[in-house]
Amino acid sequence: MEEINVIRSLSALAHEARLRVFRALVVAGHHGLTPGELVDKLSIAPNTLSFHLKELSNAGLVSQERQGRSLLYRAAIGMMNELLAYLTENCCEGVACMPMQALSSNQLATMSVNTMTDMTKPLNVLFLCTHNSARSILAEALLNDMSPLRFKAYSAGSSPRDNQQPNPLGLQVLQSVGVSTEGLRSKSWDEFAAPDAPQMDLIITVCDNAAGEVCPIWPGHPATAHWGYPDPSEGEGTDEEKLEAFKQTMFMIRRRLEILTNLPHEKLQMSALQSTADELARL
Repeated sequence: MEEINVIRSLSALAHEARLRVFRALVVAGHHGLTPGELVDKLSIAPNTLSFHLKELSNAGLVSQERQGRSLLYRAAIGMMNELLAYLTENCCEGVACMPMQALSSNQLATMSVNTMTDMTKPLNVLFLCTHNSARSILAEALLNDMSPLRFKAYSAGSSPRDNQQPNPLGLQVLQSVGVSTEGLRSKSWDEFAAPDAPQMDLIITVCDNAAGEVCPIWPGHPATAHWGYPDPSEGEGTDEEKLEAFKQTMFMIRRRLEILTNLPHEKLQMSALQSTADELARL
């Protein structure tokens, strides 16, 4: 099983509701479950369930089959077995595993923090778009919330308007999922080309306009990538439809960030970072 597929699978399962859905389908086995049965069993709203089933399907963990007027979902047992085989390959160098000494949750948390601190300093990531009001703001806030020990995210625009502010709908959808919006502001990318600016390790454009423009000279020759997303602020419709556009863009950005934040340490070393950025851009 390729490493990028392992990361995609683990990222899909790294959510409480999706994990519950997958486990329910594993228990159901080849009989599978319909969306209605999953709604009744797990008490998940139908729209939310549809989103999670799509995420699991995209990761190859769930299959679907139409039966009459209904869809039947099954756990992809083959993919699950491949994932388990990858995770346990050559476990304990082939020797029968010995149970680990029980550790308290506080000890485990301390171990995790200390290990991460010893391995690497946070990578500085700059997200760019044209006005720095929507997509790049969403990406900055999400990455800082998801993995503050491994990454420090920033955002900027190639040509923010005068008195530009983050789009209120973007701030609203971030707050709706518990992500802090404190300190978010629109700014020019020129700030990060100044001599006293933090040196970037990875620069990601999230709109086509910024990707095609001539960038400032970035100190330190950072890795670069382009993750194109539709501009949610350009959509028309009701207030609810505009808000939904921002939610969908946020979810799309979060999916790729989940893969980034779960990458092993060696994939984020400077010698490998450009290759990693290129792989993520193709997802």
